[in-house]
Amino acid sequence: MRERRIINLPMLMRVSGWLLLMESFFMAFPLLCSIFFHESDIISFALSASITLAAGLMLTYLPRPNNTHLGKRDGFLLTASVWVIFSLFGMLPFLLREHPLTVSNAFFEAMSGFTTTGASTISSAASLTHGMHLWRALMQWLGGMGIILFTVALLPMLNTTGGMQMINAELTGITHDKIRPRVSQTAKSLWGIYILLTVVLLTLLLFAGVNWFDALCHSMGTVSTGGYTTYDSSSSFLTTPFLKIIVTVFMFLGGVNFTLLYRLLTGHLRMVWRNEVLRLYVSIIIAGSALVVASAWFHRRNINMTGTVVDALFQVVSTSSSTGYVLSGERVWGGEVALLMMVMTFFGACAGSTSGGVKLDRLVVLIKHCYYELVRCVHPNNIYPVRLNGRVMPTQQVSKVVVFIFFFIGIIAGGTAVFGIMGVDMGNAFHLALNCMANAGVGNSYAGTPDVVKWFMAFLMLVGRLELFTVLVLFTRTFWHK
Repeated sequence: MRERRIINLPMLMRVSGWLLLMESFFMAFPLLCSIFFHESDIISFALSASITLAAGLMLTYLPRPNNTHLGKRDGFLLTASVWVIFSLFGMLPFLLREHPLTVSNAFFEAMSGFTTTGASTISSAASLTHGMHLWRALMQWLGGMGIILFTVALLPMLNTTGGMQMINAELTGITHDKIRPRVSQTAKSLWGIYILLTVVLLTLLLFAGVNWFDALCHSMGTVSTGGYTTYDSSSSFLTTPFLKIIVTVFMFLGGVNFTLLYRLLTGHLRMVWRNEVLRLYVSIIIAGSALVVASAWFHRRNINMTGTVVDALFQVVSTSSSTGYVLSGERVWGGEVALLMMVMTFFGACAGSTSGGVKLDRLVVLIKHCYYELVRCVHPNNIYPVRLNGRVMPTQQVSKVVVFIFFFIGIIAGGTAVFGIMGVDMGNAFHLALNCMANAGVGNSYAGTPDVVKWFMAFLMLVGRLELFTVLVLFTRTFWHK
């Protein structure tokens, strides 16, 4: 009997081909947009879509796999490689445009978009064409819910060929419950909610008087918690308190576990509010906003309280959800607010959302685990199981949470050191490492950053988006040996 390979490379190539076909399909939208506005990027998008389509067809039909099964290792490798492949082909429009970006800048832009980090190498977003703005919005919208998850929703055959393995490797969080019997049904339900949120936000922005193109791009950037904007700063778009409130609500929803949103839409209201992670998320936002308002009042007594509350709530939700929208010219806040924002960036929002960071689910587990360890000092023979939302967490999962947080901190520390060696001052080096790992770009332009720094930032964005293990396991000997 023929021994099975460790990695099913022919099947991985075929699935990668399907994914590239999907990417070429989405490239058609900015192409049509450029045609509609009679812009110069028609050729760049036409060539990019054609090249991506040709590569997808070649990978789909040339390697004829004898075995279509995808195991756990295949899922890890496919998930990590697909995000790189998508970024490599996604950078083509930036390379083929009338005023092309460098390879480093183009890859950085694509990786930042797909990982919903929101950092950019483009000095002035206002100088981009409508087609380029739409492509940036589509990249972060696809990456927000997940490239693999979208493919599983479209390809029912992945129900039996490692679909759940790939979803587990891509979705954020500790555990991933199937909200419907089949994997593809779960993927379709999650994407359905994602599309519904985008459409509702788009409608509200249009109602608020935003032009249709800006409304479309910002609805995708907000629900995906990506943060790209069609303006040079997000505050140029958020011109009224009503707009800020609308965007705040949908940034908040982007940070909620989409499984909970599914439960909410199916009428399980009690189950949703009993979720202790959601309650913690709401509590942090309320407490954080109160601290920001108090800081603003302390440093400048004559403040507009209503405007300050709206701005504080907006900034806290934007930071916690890792969206990265920033209000310029905001009230004077003290240094304690900067510290708060760093802590919120580190922990992020709920698992199973489009936000970045460690996730509050792991924070809850860590706090309970630490408390029970203290109790065991007094009662060493007692058993204190860690529960999350009423479920007992297996010891293996609790250990994985501790290891995850240790790695997350370690990579930020290591990244800070590497950036320092590359010539970045230590304060900025820490912020770069933290924001890349938490996928929380704040709209700064990194056009003048050395290329080696950009490539390392892109790597950290990928590691942070795929939650460490999916990428780091590829660097172990165990992964490549039986």
